[in-house]
Amino acid sequence: MNTQTLTSPSLFSRLPIAELSLLLTAIFWGTSYGITKEALVYTSVLAFIVIRFGLTSLLLMPNYWRDTRKGLTKDWKHALPTGVVLLSIFLAETYGIFHTTASKAAFLISLCVLMTPFVEAIFNKQWPHKSVFGFALLSVVGVLLLTQNELGWESLTLNIGDYCILLAALLRACMVVSTQVLLKNKRLSALNITSIQANVVTVGALIVFFMSDNAMTHLVPIEGNFWFLAFYLVIFCTIFALFAQNYGVKHTTPSRVALLTGSEPAFGALFAFIWLGESFSTMQLIGGACILAATLMATLQGKMASSR
Repeated sequence: MNTQTLTSPSLFSRLPIAELSLLLTAIFWGTSYGITKEALVYTSVLAFIVIRFGLTSLLLMPNYWRDTRKGLTKDWKHALPTGVVLLSIFLAETYGIFHTTASKAAFLISLCVLMTPFVEAIFNKQWPHKSVFGFALLSVVGVLLLTQNELGWESLTLNIGDYCILLAALLRACMVVSTQVLLKNKRLSALNITSIQANVVTVGALIVFFMSDNAMTHLVPIEGNFWFLAFYLVIFCTIFALFAQNYGVKHTTPSRVALLTGSEPAFGALFAFIWLGESFSTMQLIGGACILAATLMATLQGKMASSR
């Protein structure tokens, strides 16, 4: 009698590896908001950004220099502006997470999917598809409901953290468009682009750090839990997520990519509920569902249009 082991090629080939990788990416990205909020208990926002991207730079450096010796990074200058945009994104996003709940941040940041067509329309001087306006309206309703604690519009509350997350979502949309323009037909792998961007973010955050009144001790937190959280973000939410997303995009359908990665806000809210004990009112749950639905529909439409 033959038994099939886990290492059997026939069994491995039947596993939905692409779908699993995308699902893991959505899960890890969803957990990043709660993990970041907990890490900020031990250090300042600027120090946290320096540490996270400094570690990313160090881990990716061997691969970058290996590709440099092969002549594969000659277009590195074109990635520098995207690093500046990424620095702005993480400044806004991390400050936002510090001042608002992790679950609310996970939903609000997903609005970048809906903002991207409008940013692209401004650049191309061409209106987006009319359905995008419907998705945008649904997402606005979702934001209004998400920022309510009780019934009645008089309870509408947007704090500084919410505004920072909305700014980060807009900057993410700008990042998508600028990356398409600046790096089109350039000879740079996704991993090398990430390496260059991590270097820019690290240096930029260090400059801002030294210009502020942050204590130097913020750069070297002594709590072991902080370093566990930092390495988790670097390894799973940055490096692994990049590989997993690229693999998934190449080996499955656009609709599945949209559905799996678009579930990030839901995982973010669930993780914040379990890890941090955050909770939603009924109105906020409806608002989060509206944002998630609008994001998924907009992403699905974009993927189907690009595949035609």
